Amino acid sequence: MTVKQLSLPELSVACRESGVSQVGLWREPVQAYGVEAAAGLMRDAGLAVTTLCRGGFLTAIDPAARAAALADNRRAVEEAATLGTDTLVLVCGGLPAGSRDLHGARERVADALAGLGPYAESHGVRLAIEALHPMYASDRCVVSTLAQALDLAERFPAHQVGVTVDTYHIWWDDTAPEQIARAGAGGRIHTFQLADWTTPLPAGVLNGRGQIGDGAIDMREWKGYVEAAGYTGPIEVELFNDDLWARDGREVLAETAARFVAHVIR
Repeated sequence: MTVKQLSLPELSVACRESGVSQVGLWREPVQAYGVEAAAGLMRDAGLAVTTLCRGGFLTAIDPAARAAALADNRRAVEEAATLGTDTLVLVCGGLPAGSRDLHGARERVADALAGLGPYAESHGVRLAIEALHPMYASDRCVVSTLAQALDLAERFPAHQVGVTVDTYHIWWDDTAPEQIARAGAGGRIHTFQLADWTTPLPAGVLNGRGQIGDGAIDMREWKGYVEAAGYTGPIEVELFNDDLWARDGREVLAETAARFVAHVIR
């Protein structure tokens, strides 16, 4: 998504040019290209798929809408398995129209996970609940903190349901380091994502994730937290940013790789 202006074939070439050997994919471009074809493209390019994003949106009250959401998430699990990744990232969904019941919405997420977890396991896929910043609670994700994500995940086996740690969404929370340790102790950190926090936020706030090094987040600090918790998996950079998308995608990818080295590794 950081370089969504690139087609999947262009992405595969740009990754090779930038020395990137792993990539997190989003469902929409994968579906447009064809899931089997995308899996073959990644294999031929020598790219390992770290995660597939996104499943979720499991908070509907209407029975037909709930059934449709569950069916879509089962398809997402199957797509992840075809792509060769063991992790499907979940954005749980916001409040249904007219509802103010956050607790009820979270319980409907738990009800959905009870069926999706075993289905994912049968396909060799784990579910990773992503807590989103509270500004998204009404329309995108009623799970706003790592503590809330873990409270849901811990109802199920760790090999079925864990969490995504995303700096953009949790950097403000002074309890997050403790929750990262909790997640690590339970083997529930399924993926770790980076994006910086820059202000002012754009209209609509969705596409405001800053390039690494441009904002307020100490990336090395958060890398240290997940490493101390025992996480040794891939580190993804996921940027929703209109200015980055308006630029040449290969240039953005090369810049992002350089920023990763400068602000995360060194």
